[in-house]
Amino acid sequence: MSGQRLKRMADTVQRELSELIRLELKDPRLGGLVTISAVKVSPDLGYADVYVTVMGRELEDDQSEDAHKDSLDVLNKASGFLRQELSRRIKTRITPRLRFHYDKTNAYGNYMFGLIEKAVQDLPPKNDQSDDE
Repeated sequence: MSGQRLKRMADTVQRELSELIRLELKDPRLGGLVTISAVKVSPDLGYADVYVTVMGRELEDDQSEDAHKDSLDVLNKASGFLRQELSRRIKTRITPRLRFHYDKTNAYGNYMFGLIEKAVQDLPPKNDQSDDE
């Protein structure tokens, strides 16, 4: 399958899965807004790696790890149902098996932002007067 067709397939899977998760999965362990940040489909359409973040939970860092694990467990256990519904929505001979992964990009960005904020606080205050005077 060509790269362009794989990209279109990944985009379609991402769009349809977002809607399916939002409308069809009612598990309270998801506990927040599930956002699909990326989908990568294997060249043989055997698998689709789905990268997700779960927003809407204000938790401590150690609790956050458990919450994401619970959300991934729910999604991976529902993957058969989601794949079946996906096959009804997109008409292809092969519907990829779904594997859900936690996307750490957002968390890493927040971590880096925190480091930058801390570094900026340690800088000496800026002198507003120019040296010409």
